[in-house]
Amino acid sequence: MSAQLVDAVGDGLARWVVRSVVSVVASSGATDMSPLDQAAAAAGRAAVDEVVPALEALFALGVDEQRASPLGIVRQAVRFPTAVLADAGVAPVERSAYQVQHFPDDLYGLTPMTFADLDPALGELGLVWGAAKARAHLARHRTEG
Repeated sequence: MSAQLVDAVGDGLARWVVRSVVSVVASSGATDMSPLDQAAAAAGRAAVDEVVPALEALFALGVDEQRASPLGIVRQAVRFPTAVLADAGVAPVERSAYQVQHFPDDLYGLTPMTFADLDPALGELGLVWGAAKARAHLARHRTEG
């Protein structure tokens, strides 16, 4: 299950970075995305290069040693589209108090709240992974007690 999640994140993350940049630029009223095309694509590749190994490292740990969540690791990738947008001088967007408090560096409100925000196909896979981890954790502690 973990390998499937890593593969799916690897497949969808670069597209999410590009979609995020395109969405914010379009919302800003800009009509020409072409100056940011290469920067967004490069940022997407960099996000995959950082996040996939981090997920693999997380999943290499035992259930009880995993101190992060896969979604938490994926959320760190928000810095990639944010950097593209900030470097291009795109003004930050208005964000909710929750977003400002919990994701202060996400100037454009891009942080995925669920795996489905990254890619709709990831929604169920993320839930199944979480249930499988909970089951493994419960099974381990039931046998120890």
